[in-house]
Amino acid sequence: MPPTLKDVAERAGVSRAAVSRTFTHGASVSVKMRKKVEKAAAELGYSPNALASSLTTGRTKLIGLVSNNFHNPIFLEVFDLFTRGLQDRGLRPLLVNLSDETDPANSVRMLRQYSVDGVVVASSTLPPGFAKAFRDAGVPVVHSFGRYASSPQVHVVGIDNVECGRMAARELIRRGYTDVAFLGGPQSATSTQDRFQGFMDELAPQAQIRVRHTFADAYSFNAGRKEMLARLKEDPAQAYFCGDDVLSIGALSAVTDSGLKVPGDIGLIGLNDMEMAGWENINLTTIRQPIRQIIHSSIELIASMLENPDRYPEARLFPCQVVERGTLRPAI
Repeated sequence: MPPTLKDVAERAGVSRAAVSRTFTHGASVSVKMRKKVEKAAAELGYSPNALASSLTTGRTKLIGLVSNNFHNPIFLEVFDLFTRGLQDRGLRPLLVNLSDETDPANSVRMLRQYSVDGVVVASSTLPPGFAKAFRDAGVPVVHSFGRYASSPQVHVVGIDNVECGRMAARELIRRGYTDVAFLGGPQSATSTQDRFQGFMDELAPQAQIRVRHTFADAYSFNAGRKEMLARLKEDPAQAYFCGDDVLSIGALSAVTDSGLKVPGDIGLIGLNDMEMAGWENINLTTIRQPIRQIIHSSIELIASMLENPDRYPEARLFPCQVVERGTLRPAI
């Protein structure tokens, strides 16, 4: 049988309560007592039982980490950073796949069954009401990569997607393109809507530039490739803002497989700066989203809410920047 709290107490010659306090974060215990208990625990090979601790403290330290797009490779990096960051704070991530989920009530019900202490919604496509459903159920929540609002109903950490659309448009104008297009993800995605709005608003005064738009079925390689193949059968634009790196890479595949060159025949600019975008055979010009900073800030917020669940909601925006590579022609 594995050693128990009682065994440690007997070995250290202290009460069970003293052992419990030693392994309870923030509990009051003297340095001498802590050393004595930790020495006994090490000799016995004892580790605190998280489930037993949760029954005592009423805290599971479980943080539900939920998303709805596992087809996009960027989320491998997102989940890696989130899980390690939460674990470094003594919290335990519970990964939940919400693909095809449209009713937030189902997600709230499921996560409450696991008695999570908080939830991070890591999605740029779910509407603000999805995260709000957790708040309304009394669950501390942070919406990472969520839609910006000046007076958010929940904590939102991310980027200004409207401004990113403007940035992409300015890059295409600066490089002298006169026929451009937006190739976005699903029209229902808030990130698609905002990036499209910024792109179109920036180009509206440019009467000399032809502007078109189209939308893919998903933020995925196959969806980007499929949509670009359809555009190539018609009258393709000179350059595309694909609204996401994985869409851009799918579009790049379609262009090159059709015998055309990037950027010689068609230019491409993406968004995210996922690791794959910098690979030599891809070399994608893109807009970098500061993912590490967004995740670090999200973890800081959810951890603080465990101590102060009534903390007033705030929106934290991080600036983006263009990463110059090889899929757009040089500026004029």
